[in-house]
Amino acid sequence: MDVIEWLFGATFHIGDQQLLWREVIGNVFGLASALGGMRRKVWAWPVGIVGNVLLFTVFVGSLFGGSPLPDMLGQAGRQVMFIAVSIYGWVRWNETRKADLELRADGKVPASGGAAVHPHWATWWQRLGLVAAMGLGTLALTPVFRALGSYEPVWADAWIFMGSLLATYGMAKGWVEFWLVWVAVDVVGVPLLLSAGYWASAAMYLFYGVFTLVGFVVWWRVHRREQAEAEPAGAARA
Repeated sequence: MDVIEWLFGATFHIGDQQLLWREVIGNVFGLASALGGMRRKVWAWPVGIVGNVLLFTVFVGSLFGGSPLPDMLGQAGRQVMFIAVSIYGWVRWNETRKADLELRADGKVPASGGAAVHPHWATWWQRLGLVAAMGLGTLALTPVFRALGSYEPVWADAWIFMGSLLATYGMAKGWVEFWLVWVAVDVVGVPLLLSAGYWASAAMYLFYGVFTLVGFVVWWRVHRREQAEAEPAGAARA
C-alpha cells in the first residue's frame, strides 16, 4: 500500500515545475513499448498497457490525488483506447510469431526467428481511409470533448486521440505508414501538453517525434529486405 500511495503522490521539481513521478514512469513504459514495436517484439504490447494505465491516472488527476493540472479527457480517453487496441495487437502479433516459428525450411526456423509482424505498405485505399478517419474523427470528437470539459484547444486533443487510435491500429496491422501518423500526433501534441503544464509528457512527445522517424526507416528497410528474400524463394518454386 505504501508503494501505491507513493506512486500516486510522489513528485519532483525541475526548476519551478512540479512533475509527477507516475507521469514520468508511464512515459518510460511508453518509450520501452515503442522500442519493442520497432524491433517487432510481442512484449511491446503488455509493456505499453502498463504505461497506459499509469498515464490514465495522470490525465484525470482530479480523480487520482487532486492534481493541480487540468484534466485532459482526450489524453485520458486515448489511454483506454490504447489498452483495447493493444490487446488486439498483442493477439495478432503473437499469432504471427507462432505461425513463423511453425514454418520449417530444411528443418530450420526461418531467418526471421519468428517475427511478430512483417512490415508492409498500406494500400492507397487504406491510406485514404486513414486520412479520412483522421479528419472526420477529429471533427466529430471535438464537440464531444468540449462538452465534457476537456482542455482547450479541444480540436488538438481530438486530433491526438484519433491519431493515436489510427497509429496503434496501423502498428497492429503492420503498416509501415503508422510511424508517420505518430509524427502527425507529436507535431500537435508537444505544444498542447506544454501549454497545459504536462512537461514530462511533452518532452517524451518531442523525443517520440525523432524516434518515430527512425522507426519508419527501420520498418521500411525490414520490408525491403523481406521482399528481397521472398523473391528468390518464389523463383525457386516456379
